[in-house]
Amino acid sequence: MAEQLRQIPMIIIGGPTASGKTALSIHISKYLDIEIISADSRQVYKYLDIGTAKPDTEELSAVKHHFIDILRPDEYFSAGVFGKSALETAKEIFNHGKIPVVVGGSGLYIKALIEGFFDDDEENFYKREEIRKELEDKLLIEGKESLYGELYSIDPDSAIKYQDKNPRRVIRALEYIYLTGKKFSETFEKFQDRQINYSYFAIEFNRDELYNRINLRTEKMWENGLIDETKKVLEMGYSKELNSLNTVGYKESIEFLEEKISEQRVIELIQQNTRRYAKRQITWFKKVNDINYLDSTLPYNSMAELIVEKFKHKVKL
Repeated sequence: MAEQLRQIPMIIIGGPTASGKTALSIHISKYLDIEIISADSRQVYKYLDIGTAKPDTEELSAVKHHFIDILRPDEYFSAGVFGKSALETAKEIFNHGKIPVVVGGSGLYIKALIEGFFDDDEENFYKREEIRKELEDKLLIEGKESLYGELYSIDPDSAIKYQDKNPRRVIRALEYIYLTGKKFSETFEKFQDRQINYSYFAIEFNRDELYNRINLRTEKMWENGLIDETKKVLEMGYSKELNSLNTVGYKESIEFLEEKISEQRVIELIQQNTRRYAKRQITWFKKVNDINYLDSTLPYNSMAELIVEKFKHKVKL
């Protein structure tokens, strides 16, 4: 397979929390020999199992997973780190004759993998998004020739490398230049073509149906011991101020343990904040142009079959 395909074939399952991404990815393994790369900013941490909705023991044993339980709650992780590490992992999976399947709701992490990332610059994320929007608007109004000319005038070495005038690559180079004040060609090796041939999917739910799934899953997390899990992590000496714990599910549970809110209120808050988080995720993924949406009313086997069919057609397997 590696000799026939120059690019790494990859399936991506994105979308909001509680949309069934994990279950769908396991069903894909019935049709393809895969390994899963988790694109979740919290599942990387040990001890945080219930509140992050990690795959259960049966799911983890069914398919090999990467980027789950690899760090302590106080260790640093970012989209930049994930992008670099996940690309190397995808290459290893492919070289072993398997298909990497990226699964997660962290859209920024997925973006870092498939496009590259400007080191660890989350603090510049919103500024970069503004720059990109301006460039995309210019593309729509003036066309790709104008954008390419702009790049050539600022950084001719990069422009020469992008003589195909691919708008996505030209925009990426220009946004780097305008964000950092440096020539893209000076660090071109970091952002060269990722050589990934990916197929991007998400399950599309009616908003009310998704919110109902979130509410039910929150109740199940509570019943399964979310409070005990949170208490245990704090008793291990980890600070409640850590980024890994200052997230939906754990921050509310900590308030409950500190007797600031009631049991009923903590559940309501987790449900409410998870719904808000899901709304932000939906907004993010709606901006991704190449996502194939799957009907939530279909059984997972049918969704998996559709994914495999589209994927094989795209990569010509």
